[in-house]
Amino acid sequence: MTLLRKWLLLVLLIGAAVPSVAQAPAGAPSPSASPSVSNDWRQFRGNPALTGVAAGAPPATLKLLWTFQAGDIIESSVAIAGGVVYVGVGNGDLIAVDLASGQQRWKYSTGNLIGESSPAVGPDAVYIGDLDGVVHAVSTRNGTRLWTFKTNAEIKSSPIVVKDLVVIGSYDTNLYALDSRTGRLRWKLETKGQLHATPAVQGDHLFIAGCDEIFRAIRIADGKQSYEIVSGAYTGASPVLNGDRAYFGTFNDEVLALDLKGRKILWRYQNPDRKFPFYSSAALTGNRVILGGRDKAVYALDAASGKPLWTFDTRARVDSSPAVAGGRVYIGSHDGRLYVLDATSGEVRWQFDAGAALSASPAIAGGRVVIGSQDGVLYCFG
Repeated sequence: MTLLRKWLLLVLLIGAAVPSVAQAPAGAPSPSASPSVSNDWRQFRGNPALTGVAAGAPPATLKLLWTFQAGDIIESSVAIAGGVVYVGVGNGDLIAVDLASGQQRWKYSTGNLIGESSPAVGPDAVYIGDLDGVVHAVSTRNGTRLWTFKTNAEIKSSPIVVKDLVVIGSYDTNLYALDSRTGRLRWKLETKGQLHATPAVQGDHLFIAGCDEIFRAIRIADGKQSYEIVSGAYTGASPVLNGDRAYFGTFNDEVLALDLKGRKILWRYQNPDRKFPFYSSAALTGNRVILGGRDKAVYALDAASGKPLWTFDTRARVDSSPAVAGGRVYIGSHDGRLYVLDATSGEVRWQFDAGAALSASPAIAGGRVVIGSQDGVLYCFG
């Protein structure tokens, strides 16, 4: 046998011993079509600093992939983790929906109503507050109740998971830190007004603005207040953090930038022609602070100076908080439209008419955008 024939025989034997790679049947989704779970949106505003910025970007031109009928108003903003969408529904249901297919995985009933409190997802549990003042911990695996904790007034604040704690505000004026496994109270901090906002996290501190017109820095370990800055305004929006700066809108028709190191207000922005509150929580991308106003507009402000860079007018108030990905801004309006704007210019890149108010905020993960509407429909675009 010649050397060439021996070599060819060896190649054939090796090829027969190696299993072939199975081909997907016709029409089956390719692996690349499955949503990535590496860039989850596990809580309100997407991350502990509440920047509203996604790790990955959806397609430049979106398509409606699926809808889910939740059965009642959706004011809660969704969380996305492990390929599952979690959202609170007005009738008191917390639902888990498959991100890829839009099929329901499970439903958990709180027994009360749910308002704007948005779920936060930990390693094994999802947490949410209801309008009877109860915090619920629910198994992500099967939707069973793990524990509950009762506060003394309604909860509209969204929980966060930080270290082994679940932290959430209540309209009873307290900020609560609960053991994430057991629901046991670890500490609480009493403020001088209702707590509507969600706390932001940076280092070993929480930061929250309140209805008592005070912005607080609170130690995560023991709930002790390190310092405060008087904002002089009733605040429902959650702050966004960037190093020594915090930004948020107020019911005094202003957007504030705080200097955390100097513990003072750095700048104030107010539209000179229109006096309306800012309820939307700001996103921060590059040098831009972007948020919606109840004057029907979306604003981009220079983070250093507070000077307006652009505004975009919708047809109704904008309580939805923007999400940012790939140089684009995603935001809902009470006019029923989801808008995609260029983050640099404010120009419209795409829009979708849901036919009902969008007061909830969009979440972005796995190349998909998910938002709920006030007529109880959950939309997924990609």
